[in-house]
Amino acid sequence: MMDLDELLKLMVEKGASDLHLTIPSPPVLRIDGALVPIADMPPLESTDMTKLFKQATTTKQRTAFKKEKELDFAYSLEGVARFRVNALYQRGSVSLAFRRVLVDIPSIDGLGLPPILKQVILKPRGLILVTGPANSGKSTTLAAMLRHLNENATKNVITIEDPVEYLHPNNKCIIRQRDLGDDTLSFHAALVHALRHDPDVVIIGEMRDLDTISTAMTAAETGHLVLGTLHTVDAAQSIDRVIDMYPYGQQQQVRLQLSQVIEAVVSQTLLPRTGGGRVAAVEIMLANNVIRRLIRDHKIFEIPPNIEMGSREGMQTLDMAMADLVKKGVVSEEAAMAKSSNPARLNELLYKASAVNKDAGLAGIPRDPFAGRGVRG
Repeated sequence: MMDLDELLKLMVEKGASDLHLTIPSPPVLRIDGALVPIADMPPLESTDMTKLFKQATTTKQRTAFKKEKELDFAYSLEGVARFRVNALYQRGSVSLAFRRVLVDIPSIDGLGLPPILKQVILKPRGLILVTGPANSGKSTTLAAMLRHLNENATKNVITIEDPVEYLHPNNKCIIRQRDLGDDTLSFHAALVHALRHDPDVVIIGEMRDLDTISTAMTAAETGHLVLGTLHTVDAAQSIDRVIDMYPYGQQQQVRLQLSQVIEAVVSQTLLPRTGGGRVAAVEIMLANNVIRRLIRDHKIFEIPPNIEMGSREGMQTLDMAMADLVKKGVVSEEAAMAKSSNPARLNELLYKASAVNKDAGLAGIPRDPFAGRGVRG
């Protein structure tokens, strides 16, 4: 009989980010983004899944799962790690996915994230969106930003998560972390009541519906700093997604409101690192006067070129971030091209960087010292 804790210990030993348990496959690990079946493990059977699910959950959680057919929760293995868990039914049987959550809260520098995020998280008010596809590290980036805030400002912070992942201590900030399901019934209800708890900063694990987004923008408008996540690939798509969630007749008013409250959009994706591991490529859009005007005037398509022109302010597109990683030898050109939504533009950036390095070499100037070496992230 398979034991859940032993599987999770093996997951940590192998450096896997995820563990998948489903019938009729053997346990499968995700290592550096690739799915790898655990060697010498037999396919899971119904009795295995019943035992593993019972080992992972409480009676209350099993009752909720039976009713809702879906369940998100956290599981801790003392001295090993914490895990974010999702349970669902597939073909009448339970399927489990475990995501490892690091016990030590990462720093912005430790993750190799753009330093401008240290300034972004210290904004006094406004809306910050952290976006990216599923499994792109959004929660980890939010945790790193909150760690920086906790070390550098005195704020009252309320987080609404599904489930709570990183456990933040009270350092300079007072941090209250609410778990969807155990501590509150919905993101929207939790957000409404959080605003009555004298917060300076509210972090919303996922902005899933119109009510949550609408309340978040109102909160940002009334002097709070609000951070939330969206499943969008870049800044322009994120702005469009927020506006498109409103009825057509309200969209012009929403463009005006969003242009006033938005402070930044941080969009990211994970790429396989040369030599093993993964690294984040991050797009940064900062809301300067030009960006605010483009949102207000419904010219979202002009946002990407203006992000490129704002590089001196700390802005960068995903393609710029990926070109930089390729130039430094952190990721391969093939990996970057596979993740790019605009391969032609990425190719231009890579060609330009190559030409600059070549010209610098011909002039007797040292080439980029990071080129071809790789950097720590």
